[in-house]
Amino acid sequence: MNWKFSLQWDVTFYTKFAVAAILLGLLVPAAAAQETIDQKYVVSIDRIWDRPLHSAFTDIISLNDYLYCTFREGSDHVPGLNGVIRVIRSRDRMNWESVAVLEERQADLRDPKLAITPAGRLMVNMGASFYHGKKRLRIESRVAFADSDGTTFGPPVRVEFPKGISAQANWLWRITWHEGVAWGCVQQVFDDRPSESQRALSLVRSRDAIHFEEVSRLEVGSPSETTLRFLPDQTMVAMIRCEGKPPVGRIGTAKPPYKDWKFVDTDKRLGGPNFVQLPNESWLAGSRGYLPGGAKTQLWWLDPGAGKFHDLLTFPSGGDNSYPGFVVDEGNGRVYVSYYSSHEGKAAIYLATLRLDALEAASRD
Repeated sequence: MNWKFSLQWDVTFYTKFAVAAILLGLLVPAAAAQETIDQKYVVSIDRIWDRPLHSAFTDIISLNDYLYCTFREGSDHVPGLNGVIRVIRSRDRMNWESVAVLEERQADLRDPKLAITPAGRLMVNMGASFYHGKKRLRIESRVAFADSDGTTFGPPVRVEFPKGISAQANWLWRITWHEGVAWGCVQQVFDDRPSESQRALSLVRSRDAIHFEEVSRLEVGSPSETTLRFLPDQTMVAMIRCEGKPPVGRIGTAKPPYKDWKFVDTDKRLGGPNFVQLPNESWLAGSRGYLPGGAKTQLWWLDPGAGKFHDLLTFPSGGDNSYPGFVVDEGNGRVYVSYYSSHEGKAAIYLATLRLDALEAASRD
């Protein structure tokens, strides 16, 4: 018997044996691999922008079949060179084009947040910090509006507040439109006060997102970045970063006219807090998570009434990271999450694509 014939005979024999054995149940197929959390929820995670030395503080929104993403570009987290705000967009979530770069002479523009006005115009609000060397002199708020096509932005405009809100230390961190009104929380920072009284938080509203009136004060210790959302019964919910002792996040709730607030301490320290409601009315929240091995960008389930977070996902992240933005695309069955991270070197912008059906199924468990 030559080698060629022997090999063919062996292959044929063992192939027929394996098939017969499987049919007879003599061979047990390898156990199916257990699906990981990432495989269950995550479609993809892509780095979508990394051109400057430092890209950070993201937000995203959907408009006219485009996904818009905004973030700060600078030389470092703070202070570094004065930051500028870039807005990019994409139709296919893979190829991104720059739409605008917003800048202001001598101002460090920071933490841009996207919104759509009642007239359907894209807008971005941001903070403007002014420094002398590394010393911050003052903080102000800015807003810029795009044209009807969402391709050209006007220059940043100074946001105006009533006399009760300091002109030297105000920062409207995020604007949420609800029934034709722009709502937000202004954080005031007084560097010349004792540490426990350096920060204050005011709820404000406006019809044009430029001229605001004060509605109420949120009496919560050491408040900072705040995102507002609304429940179906018109209850306002505030997810608040607090830097007191201990530095735990707080959930605030108030019913119209939003003057009487109730607060609940959470078990999470927050950085870049954001949350969004899914079509099944569950709430998905994201922020910087402070873990034993270092800070990571995390997603949680949020029970707004109880102020309770339940762990869901930890994104690939590390070092300087967080500040997620959310878009729920019910038509495509996807949830898009923007965030920034420096785990691969310099701080860059990432987009995570998640399965909406899997998230909603998990929220019912």
